[in-house]
Amino acid sequence: MSGWLRKESQGGVIVIWAISVLLVWEAVAWYIADVAHVLAPASKLPYLHLVLQAMLDHWSTLAEQGSITFGNSIVGFLIGAAVGIILAIVMSLSRAVELTLSPYMIASQMVPIIGLAPILYGIIHDPSLSRVLMAGYVTFFPVAINMLRGLQSIKPEQEELMRLYAASVWTTYTKLRLKASLPGLFAGLKLSAPLAITASIIVELMGAPDGIGVLMLSSLYYGSSQVYMFWSTILISVVIGLIWFLLVTMVERLITPWQPEFRPQGRREG
Repeated sequence: MSGWLRKESQGGVIVIWAISVLLVWEAVAWYIADVAHVLAPASKLPYLHLVLQAMLDHWSTLAEQGSITFGNSIVGFLIGAAVGIILAIVMSLSRAVELTLSPYMIASQMVPIIGLAPILYGIIHDPSLSRVLMAGYVTFFPVAINMLRGLQSIKPEQEELMRLYAASVWTTYTKLRLKASLPGLFAGLKLSAPLAITASIIVELMGAPDGIGVLMLSSLYYGSSQVYMFWSTILISVVIGLIWFLLVTMVERLITPWQPEFRPQGRREG
């Protein structure tokens, strides 16, 4: 239990933070109701325990629609991550390519998701493919930029040491540059994981037939009668994003155990 409270335990910190937010939520809802002398209306913050009750009552529907959103966002996330990794490697091999691609990559991020999603959905008319493409769109840029930074972080003396050992160019790249880029790669992946979920939900709000975003939109349509269902979809969206973030963090811990935050306390201090 004490391990969760250590600074390097990201999962424990996130769980504690989430529980704290939920407790504050319930306290604020009770305060609003006490001041108004009535139950918190739909336009105010609802009671958390009633939101959780709505989640239990509609769990099968929420789980089914949430899995659709989650599945499409994962596919798009993996595709976007692959594109970002390839772009980072190509740009690290050629300064000319980096200078050529960078302006276009940056310009692509100037288009807001809420504006691009209806355009993309209107052209493709395929909700699943639109969700995948939007998730990939928000994923590739953070992955490419953060991994490129890692690939370019090698010091000249490190490369000189590899040459002294008569290492080939391929060995130097794979053993030195690629390994150094892994922390940056996972930083980009962790940034993109929640964004991929959000991008998929935005597509669903544009008229998709299924997904957690559809439940969210229909709950808003029925107003105060479905307010707790609406907040349930919000919570489910947060949980999906949190699960995906934690999965990426677990993979990072397995692949890059040498990072300081993953080392045992005693070894790090020693």
